Amino acid sequence: MIRPARLQDLEALVAIENRSFDVDRFSRRSFRYLLTKANAETLVYEEQKRVLAYVMLLFNTGTSLARLYSLAVDPELRGRGVGGTLIAAAEESAVAHDCIYLRLEVRQDNTTAIGLYEKLGYKRIGVLPDYYEDHMEALRAEKLLAPHLEPDMVRVPYYEQTLDFTCGPSALLMAMKVLDPKVELSRLLELRLWRESTTIFMTSGHGGCGPYGMALSAWHRGFDVEIYVKEPGVLFVDSVRSEEKKEVMRLVQEDFIGELAKLPVKLSHRALRVNEIQKKFESGGMPIVLISSYRIYREKFPHWVVVTGFDEKYIYVHDPYVDYEAGKTATDCINMPILKKDFERMARYGKAGQEAALILKRRSRGARARGGDKTVTGKAPPVADART
Repeated sequence: MIRPARLQDLEALVAIENRSFDVDRFSRRSFRYLLTKANAETLVYEEQKRVLAYVMLLFNTGTSLARLYSLAVDPELRGRGVGGTLIAAAEESAVAHDCIYLRLEVRQDNTTAIGLYEKLGYKRIGVLPDYYEDHMEALRAEKLLAPHLEPDMVRVPYYEQTLDFTCGPSALLMAMKVLDPKVELSRLLELRLWRESTTIFMTSGHGGCGPYGMALSAWHRGFDVEIYVKEPGVLFVDSVRSEEKKEVMRLVQEDFIGELAKLPVKLSHRALRVNEIQKKFESGGMPIVLISSYRIYREKFPHWVVVTGFDEKYIYVHDPYVDYEAGKTATDCINMPILKKDFERMARYGKAGQEAALILKRRSRGARARGGDKTVTGKAPPVADART
């Protein structure tokens, strides 16, 4: 019988864990947290009132993505199909939680488990080096649980931000790499982009990056850029108390906009709806969108993601931020499926509901530093961004 795990199963779960794994075992404390507080579900396989196997799912808040976090079958049951039965139950649970993808990591040397996952339709999507305690790498795999959905995806290399405040440069790096394969995904370039486009101040700590500075960095590296910002004014200035800092942010943003005015860059003071972002994407543009992280991380900071695809119901994004404290890995942040209607609400920040997006394109022939096809819609405003 398969049923949801209860706290009373704690001792049995720890015993299965210890009999199943030599390294990377869950502790009793970890099991207790996962059973009582985490955004997770654990299912157990029971025979004659004995718990002999379990499967654990993690759900990605704000997205339609689930992760098969752990699967363990007591040695005495192996070879009887219990693992496959539990995986099928986990898939049903994921669908019941409105998830369309189930992803997992598995040791590269666990050929039995890899064979089972592949038999059940899981496809390899990458490798995580030095993932386990003994330095063994992990194979990443996923299964689409809604096969009627066929995402229109662009292969976007994933780059994880290396600092809390460099999500903007990291998203920009990924978009540039798609359009120009010669772009190197490196920390050096990540930091260069941050230096060029930072707003200097944020609510605390180092400054994030706003759309104007990021657009300038992209232009100077050979890309055409369209900028969409809903409201004129200094971005995120309400989150800074110091009047001196507010003044510095205003001057930095005005300087960015002054530089953009000399370039053939389209600047529009309006929001882009998801259907418009999709059209830009389908015509070869790479969208980078500002979101509020609250719906995903339950923290209120502005955050940049890069769009990687669409299907009938979902928009897909790479999120450069990996929340390791919440047990996440890059597997949870690549091609994250988000319902379009949810993304509309997510793609705004602060009390004013500020919205911003960049569309990067290959440089068109004949673009010049002055004049060209420059379009400015609305009044040039004032800077900046985020946990970028």
